[in-house]
Amino acid sequence: MIFQLSSSTIIRGRGVVKLDIILLLVKEIVDQANKISHVIIEVGIYQWRSLLGSSYKEPPMDVVNAALYVMAYDYPKEKLSVYVSDDGGSQLTLFALMEAAKFAKHWLPFCRLNNLVVRSPEAYFKSLLPSDSPRNIHNIKALYESMKTRVENVVIKGSVDHSTDDNELDMIAFSKWTEGFTSQDHPSVIQVLLKSGIDKDDSDNQMPNLIYVSREKRKATPHHFKGGALNTLIRVSAIMTNAPLVLTIDCDVYSNDPQTPLRVLCYMLDPCVDPNLAFVQFPQRFNGINQNDVYSAEFKNWTEIDAVGLDGILGPNYMGTGCFFRRRAFFGSPSSIVQPECPQLRPDHVPCSSSRAEDVLALALDVSHSSYEASTEWGSQMGFIYGSLVEDYYTSFLLHCKGWRSIYCNPNRPAFLGNAPINLHDFLTMLKRYSIGLLDMAFCKTSPITFGVQSMNLLQALGYTHYSFWPIWCIPITIYALLPQIALINSLPIFPKVSDPWFMVYAFLFVGSYVQDFMEYILNGGTYAKWWNNQRMWMIRGISSFPFAVVEYTLGCFGLSAPGYSVTSKVVDVKQNQRYDCGMFEFGVASPLFFPVTTIAIINLVAFSSGVVQIWRNANAYEDVLVQMFIAGFVVLNSWPIYDAIIFRADTGKMPVKVSLISVALACIVYLSVA
Repeated sequence: MIFQLSSSTIIRGRGVVKLDIILLLVKEIVDQANKISHVIIEVGIYQWRSLLGSSYKEPPMDVVNAALYVMAYDYPKEKLSVYVSDDGGSQLTLFALMEAAKFAKHWLPFCRLNNLVVRSPEAYFKSLLPSDSPRNIHNIKALYESMKTRVENVVIKGSVDHSTDDNELDMIAFSKWTEGFTSQDHPSVIQVLLKSGIDKDDSDNQMPNLIYVSREKRKATPHHFKGGALNTLIRVSAIMTNAPLVLTIDCDVYSNDPQTPLRVLCYMLDPCVDPNLAFVQFPQRFNGINQNDVYSAEFKNWTEIDAVGLDGILGPNYMGTGCFFRRRAFFGSPSSIVQPECPQLRPDHVPCSSSRAEDVLALALDVSHSSYEASTEWGSQMGFIYGSLVEDYYTSFLLHCKGWRSIYCNPNRPAFLGNAPINLHDFLTMLKRYSIGLLDMAFCKTSPITFGVQSMNLLQALGYTHYSFWPIWCIPITIYALLPQIALINSLPIFPKVSDPWFMVYAFLFVGSYVQDFMEYILNGGTYAKWWNNQRMWMIRGISSFPFAVVEYTLGCFGLSAPGYSVTSKVVDVKQNQRYDCGMFEFGVASPLFFPVTTIAIINLVAFSSGVVQIWRNANAYEDVLVQMFIAGFVVLNSWPIYDAIIFRADTGKMPVKVSLISVALACIVYLSVA
């Protein structure tokens, strides 16, 4: 979305500033499913080919609600433009946004009239108390439910019936979907759904711009996943409005504070703030996480604790969502601008209002073609940088290397709220993709440990290095999950006895590290139960997502594996959601990611039992095996949800029998290979 902000509401005498919020949907086919994610309000939508037998993963109403909230920001609507880029080119996405455009003419006046704080329709109606009676509440709710029904009916049907559309322009837009139009092979589509200065709401006030964009994609041309979609949106928005500020949010994220843009302008326009400020990052906050956050989806260490520390140096990294960028930062360093190949793409270019709309649209279509970036510096010196699946982390790293700074803004009321995965497989798969991208960054020519140390503050470089080498933790974690336990089963002590002075060194290191982590977590608003789940998930991802990522990255280095971009499912199953609310782990599928987790849980249970037997037979043996028993017992305690899913549960979220049997076989192979 692009919206333009009048800074006079914050700082006098500074005129009017335009703020672009670009809403990008990137659609990918993974596991015979079409997936959409967005870029500058990055929005993932749904799987739309019902004839393939695959259900959609990202409901279209998510993007509708995300767009409606940003359109309803407390800011002059004539200075607000929203770009929704559907990278998969789904006519269902376009239909949903057309319906949103019609509903916005009623919704925006309703928000102003009642001074709403929650302006996402879905979230607002869910939070409405029976005693609340805003003006026109029944009418507006009926309009929303009617819109929602029409959108969901079209999604179920899988296509838009053009013959029932009485709008000629809409029929022309939908006519671009031909038989050869697929999510991976299609031409560019740009459709203006609302135009500021022409379209008005029910109160006769101007509406913001709402523009649908689908970049061209061809199978023979690399599209660079989310990074490529972001860069396309930067170019298209530059041609049409070229606002100096750009907001990016995810598809399953909606804005939670209508005055967020004004808060950002307090930083961007403050003369006392560093002029090299590139972006303002809000922390990722999630809506609907269960009481104890069993998957540790909040990533509190990364998005809150570490971000505060980095804010004291050059600033936090870009987290992929909830971030306001200065457009100028995408074009070189603060002191040296990289000139784009087209003068209309310059960050200081002012779109000419007298230009014919056909000319502007033609140029916007041209810069969205799949071959446009060939022989240009997009993705290397301009825009979001390619070369890693975590283009957000990589891009912010290079921005800091060039001399830009960032700011961490964490208001009491969360600026943005998103949905976290409630399925363990989806969560671990997402972490595996992140880990592969981090390894891409760690071992490239601009690695933080080499290039970063030379180009930026040493502490900032070490902060980036910590996360870029994150997946390598799988090596020590796997060793500690297997070696002491195998030795314990074979009655081989490998740690100092309890009476040995060196025992205190091991005890101090273990207790000290956990106490430090616990204190940091609690002092930043966490609870004991959430901290316990956080350290449990650290071990689980250390023996599942991390090693799989290392293997896949290594194979990719030899050309034996191609990078992929998977989108997490946003569809919520009722029973699955009920189990998640009760704090139960959701397995359900026979995923290879569950094999090492289950295998190690079995080995540690056997090892702990073996240690108990050894002490029962010889009471003096405890001095030799106490440390190994403690490690095995600690893993057993953390593995309770796995044992529960294997033995006691009978619901569809239990551990599949196939995984259990294969894991038992793997445990036997591991034991026999070292016995």
